[in-house]
Amino acid sequence: MELLPLLAAASLIAGWVDAVIGGGGLVLIPVLMASTGMPPAAVLATNKVAAVTGTASAAVTMVRRVGVPRFAWGLAAVAFVLSACGALAVSLISDSVIRPAILILLVAVGLFVFFNPSFGTTAGAPTYTRARVAGGVGLALLIGFYDGIFGPGTGMFLIMGFTALFSQAFLRSAAMAKVVNTATNLGALTVFIAGGWVDWTLALVLAVANVVGAQLGARTVLRGGSKLVRLALLALVVVLCARLGWQEFSNN
Repeated sequence: MELLPLLAAASLIAGWVDAVIGGGGLVLIPVLMASTGMPPAAVLATNKVAAVTGTASAAVTMVRRVGVPRFAWGLAAVAFVLSACGALAVSLISDSVIRPAILILLVAVGLFVFFNPSFGTTAGAPTYTRARVAGGVGLALLIGFYDGIFGPGTGMFLIMGFTALFSQAFLRSAAMAKVVNTATNLGALTVFIAGGWVDWTLALVLAVANVVGAQLGARTVLRGGSKLVRLALLALVVVLCARLGWQEFSNN
């Protein structure tokens, strides 16, 4: 009980980070692991309860203000199913296989955004052709499975993918990403609930704090626009590369 204020504060910060660009798990999961003594599966499951409520809250706020195309809800349904499949398959694929590939992808994403300052910040009207929507389905399949099985950077990869596919601004892509990311969190959480891994008392406290942080983060994004999302994306690339690189180094 004495740790609840600390954990609630961590969840609030995680909700803000998640709403701005994604990656709130980088804040909350280490705090839960270091302070609660729960097994890793219970930590991930309890974190998902907070994540899904916070992300859903941010999604509602951003969809109301920015809007998303109708097919975004179909992408969310696809991502839900694949995220659940990823969570079921999590024991079949080692982190040591995924981590180096994600590191390379993150560096490529960071360099592309850094050297293309107009990408996602000066886009005109979005383009939703059948071919591009089909590409969006493929992205939802891939990222949904990735979030279920590994997860770091899911929101960022969705924003990058939607921006590139539909030639739209980061802000609109962020709204779409929140819808799809809510579904990926929910898909993985469904598997965790079925396995009985959620500490519901702690999870509900974290969920309330995460929603508060998510609402603050969504408003930050709406005020800062696509340029803020670009800066946050670059910052997240650096943090993720540092985290994954350290894990890779320490495990070798």
